[in-house]
Amino acid sequence: MINIHSFTFSPIAENTYILWDETHEAVIIDAGCLAQYEKEELADFITDNRLVVKQLVQTHCHLDHVFGAAYVKRKFGVKMLIHKNEIPILADVENRCRMWGIRGYEPVEADAFINENDKIFFGNSELEIRFVPGHAPGHLAFVNHAQKFVIGGDVLFKGSVGRTDFPFCSHEALIHSIETQFLTLDDDYTVYSGHGEPTTIGYERKTNPFLI
Repeated sequence: MINIHSFTFSPIAENTYILWDETHEAVIIDAGCLAQYEKEELADFITDNRLVVKQLVQTHCHLDHVFGAAYVKRKFGVKMLIHKNEIPILADVENRCRMWGIRGYEPVEADAFINENDKIFFGNSELEIRFVPGHAPGHLAFVNHAQKFVIGGDVLFKGSVGRTDFPFCSHEALIHSIETQFLTLDDDYTVYSGHGEPTTIGYERKTNPFLI
């Protein structure tokens, strides 16, 4: 059984997730820890729960989701996996941080690329990868059908959807991704978003003003 724990990191209140099962093997999704105390909070949780981090995977590479990526790679000796379309987004993070006066970001590079034909494996568990561009050109979502959940990044939020006023964004592509990759799931799937509270497919299908 997969356990899911979330941390809310940085002034942008990004949700970083760590998933693990009975083997204690774990995967970190979206390393948003910026301050040193946030990095220590993540590391202490991993130590206290005797977890072995196998890899760092990114839903996408906007700055708030990769603040702590270099730290995670170095601390746990793991590779960072992204979709290849996120290369220019990741390369621009340092410049964005400088523009917005955000200190503490350590530049990082991806080690390998993943896409919708791949799966993420850790312990006895697996996550299906879905390609969901719109908020970002290489945005991915990670689905587990056995426990009916989605780690969805900044695609679908409780009562809202991801922003599309950044470079390489498209509102039309975002809605298409939601309709074809999220709303095709059953109503009882839980969506763990990149910001805010979890929601369900059914709740958003019925109430989300962007989808009605």
